[in-house]
Amino acid sequence: MKALLALLVWCVLFVVCWPLALLVLVLWPLAWLIALPFRLVGITFTALFAFLQALLFLPARLLGWRPGPARQRPDPAAGLPFFFPRHRDNACNPHS
Repeated sequence: MKALLALLVWCVLFVVCWPLALLVLVLWPLAWLIALPFRLVGITFTALFAFLQALLFLPARLLGWRPGPARQRPDPAAGLPFFFPRHRDNACNPHS
């Protein structure tokens, strides 16, 4: 889908300003080659940090720690003054 969108944008650019479209067509592979080492560094650092996280959490995992259930979020209306309405699930139900 990204390639189709890029082709469509390039076609519009070609109609609007064909010299710039041809320049983009020539320079895009060069920009990709220049950006390639930075992408490889990013992948390497992502892997390094994932390894460090696994290494730091290894003792806890060996001792049997598991992530607990998700905590219930605090009520955002709890700190509001009394004159703001508080929306509750059962506020309109007189039988509960």
